[in-house]
Amino acid sequence: MSPYVVLRVVSKLLIPLIFLYGFYVHFHGEYSPGGGFAAGVVVGVGVILYALIFGLQAARKAVPPYWARIGMALGALIFAGVGFISLFMGGNYLDYTVLDPNRTYLGQHIGIVAVEFGVLVSVTAVIIAIFYAFAGRERPAGEAED
Repeated sequence: MSPYVVLRVVSKLLIPLIFLYGFYVHFHGEYSPGGGFAAGVVVGVGVILYALIFGLQAARKAVPPYWARIGMALGALIFAGVGFISLFMGGNYLDYTVLDPNRTYLGQHIGIVAVEFGVLVSVTAVIIAIFYAFAGRERPAGEAED
C-alpha cells in the first residue's frame, strides 16, 4: 500500500476545485481582483500539483509538453486576434466598443473576456512549460540529492 494514499485521494478532490476556482477568477476578473493572469497561475498550479502528487510522467501524459507550446502561441494569437477584429470592424486596436456597436457595454464585456482568456491560456502554458523544463532536467553526475 502506498504511503501517499491520503494525498492522492485529497488531490483528486482538490485539483478540479482548483481549476474551477481558476475559471471563477477569470470570469470575474473585470469585477474584482483577478483576470487572465491570476487565473492562468491558478490553473497552472493545478497541473503542477497533479505532477507533484502523481509524478511527472503522468502529468506529461495528461498535459503533453506540445500542448504547452501550442497554448503559448494560441493565447497570444487570441489576444492579438481580438485587437485585429477591432481594427477590421473600423475601430482602434483593442477598441472593444466596435464589437457590438448597438450596446457598447456588451462589446466591452466580450472584448475583455476574450482578451483575458488569451492571457489565461498563455500564462497557464508558460507556467507548465517552465515546470516541465525544470522538473525534467537531469542531475549532473556526482551532484548530491537533497
